[in-house]
Amino acid sequence: MRILLIILLAVFTYGCTVEPEPLVFGTDMCHTCKMTLMDDKFGAEIVTKKGKVYKFDDVNCMLGFYHADFEEQGNMAHLLVVNFAHPKQLIDATNSWYLKSDLIRSPMASGIAAFATEEEYLQFKKEWKAILMSWGETNTQFK
Repeated sequence: MRILLIILLAVFTYGCTVEPEPLVFGTDMCHTCKMTLMDDKFGAEIVTKKGKVYKFDDVNCMLGFYHADFEEQGNMAHLLVVNFAHPKQLIDATNSWYLKSDLIRSPMASGIAAFATEEEYLQFKKEWKAILMSWGETNTQFK
């Protein structure tokens, strides 16, 4: 009986993680548009407080889901986007820098690339003639 209690405690303690999962390009499908994630410079992920993971191929797909109230925003533990400067690297969406330009060829034509630091986005801003946006501005863009 004691062993069963230990096993159950371990399952409940470690069974529900709320950690992000790596995006698997070429395999994972976007929750919103159902396209396979292909471009490792773009992508996004939402992880709920219960540990459910939703993956997206572009920030506009993630924000469409975010605003659809399929999951309550208060139940979201992680909002993540891929760092354009470091492909496949997921970064906190709410603290990222965003560039918007017609020259950015994102999977679902959002024209938005995310960056973790000012130094990273500055290399691309002038080249793309891009507009710098915060999380709030990006979030509002796709309401």
